[in-house]
Amino acid sequence: MNSANLVTCSRVAMIPIVIMLHYSSLPYHQYYAAGLFAIASLTDWLDGYLARKLNQTSEFGAFLDPVADKLLVVMAMVLLAANHPSIWFVLPTAIIIAREVFVSALREWMANSNKRNLVKVGYIGKVKTTVQMIAIIILLATDANTPQEIVWLGYVLIYVSAVFSLWSMVTYLRAALPTLQAK
Repeated sequence: MNSANLVTCSRVAMIPIVIMLHYSSLPYHQYYAAGLFAIASLTDWLDGYLARKLNQTSEFGAFLDPVADKLLVVMAMVLLAANHPSIWFVLPTAIIIAREVFVSALREWMANSNKRNLVKVGYIGKVKTTVQMIAIIILLATDANTPQEIVWLGYVLIYVSAVFSLWSMVTYLRAALPTLQAK
């Protein structure tokens, strides 16, 4: 357990706190939940930075980091789908979650074939994650008094994230296809 992995573990530990804040009756609870989610999102960058800067890369960290990311995103998307129970929100949410599961399984398959590097995170995946995190932060911070334009901005960013999710999934699948066809 090194400092980079501790940061990753802190991201996982923040998940139930975000949920509790989201459902609490504290004044401004939505801002606290969104703020903590933002901090958790930033730890994704921080753990990678620490691992590289301090030469603390490890197999455990390589496993735990994407798991922590998926847990954080899926939890937030489920919370938001409960708040926005419309086909117009649930559809991109389902696309995003399905992509997360599919790409995780694809990476596992490729790791078992000793070709995980073919499906390492690319530029589109990073853009997808950034847009997704911003959308989630915006939507977690909303309530009944939030101007509709802000809610719509969150929706638009969720749709943009869903498009990037599909795009990155296709990119990873194309990279893995020769290996998958050989099996």
